[in-house]
Amino acid sequence: MRAVSVEDLKTGMILARTIVNPDMVVVLSENTLLTKAHITRLTFLNIPVVYIKDEYELSQNYQAVSTIFNRGNAFIKDYDGVVQEARSIFNKVNTTGKIPVQKTEDMVQTRIAPMAASSGAIDYLYELNHLASDVYNHSLRVSILAGVIAKWMHFDRAKRKDIMLAGFLHDIGKTKFPQRLLDKNVNNLQGEDYEAYIQHTVDGHHILNTEPTLSEGVKLAAMQHHERMDGSGFPFNCMGSDIHEYARIIAIADIYDNITTEREGYVKQTPFTAIAYLTENMFTSLDPTVCVPMLTHIKDAFLGSRVTLNNGEKGVIAAYPNDFAAHPIINISPDEILNLNEHPELTITEYNPK
Repeated sequence: MRAVSVEDLKTGMILARTIVNPDMVVVLSENTLLTKAHITRLTFLNIPVVYIKDEYELSQNYQAVSTIFNRGNAFIKDYDGVVQEARSIFNKVNTTGKIPVQKTEDMVQTRIAPMAASSGAIDYLYELNHLASDVYNHSLRVSILAGVIAKWMHFDRAKRKDIMLAGFLHDIGKTKFPQRLLDKNVNNLQGEDYEAYIQHTVDGHHILNTEPTLSEGVKLAAMQHHERMDGSGFPFNCMGSDIHEYARIIAIADIYDNITTEREGYVKQTPFTAIAYLTENMFTSLDPTVCVPMLTHIKDAFLGSRVTLNNGEKGVIAAYPNDFAAHPIINISPDEILNLNEHPELTITEYNPK
């Protein structure tokens, strides 16, 4: 990579590092293909220098070597290969209001299911930090995560496929969104904009309800994935068993992806932030019958992972002190072990797969 002053940037250059402002808000993500608008924005924000990919990084030889040594490359290649298919499905719904059901089911069966079955799926999804936060990318990731959770809940193949289908279609109502809403952080929406956001759940159910071959669970996942077990969700403040099982699973996959994915205006958090959130809410707003198997498996998967704390110390995850602990025990050195549950001032800021 090489450093380039903003005044020397050209359209078509590719960012080699994510640009973050002093408030730790993402301005542009790594691997962004720069446009004139991007360069104008960087100039306006008085950002003097950025890092771009040099000729070596973009060469075929470099890409070939990277392919060999990137342990998640096969997964990432599969993901990149299905993104365009996912986008075309959302574009089809946007223009016709109808789901291409057979095409969508085939994609879930032949492309998404194998990725969800991968033992490293959680790690690999976290590595995809440069991906856009548009609806079809988010829906694709939620579908994979839902498949992983369904596997950990020991559902049979047919049910896992249906849950992955529900995950992919859960936000289909956003095809009715105006672009200005799609570009905004939901936490910043107010008034009519927030009401329009809530409406995407109802719109999604309406779109899916016209397809008689889709299961009731798939349809209700679109309607209810923002409902919460304690009645604090939307659109209808449903509670407990009134929320379909698929919707409770998709809700957790949706939350996990939103926490761990970088998007404009938001710095992604580590999986451990997501684990803590799910642990702290699994007996109130979230379903413990979904959270417990997910947290059990995902905590086991992260044992031995290398991490960096906000005080600069580095260590390895040694254990979780008990099933309901929100934070892990970190082995800093042979003579020092930190239980993060006893040190609320310490957080994991960086994570690398083991």
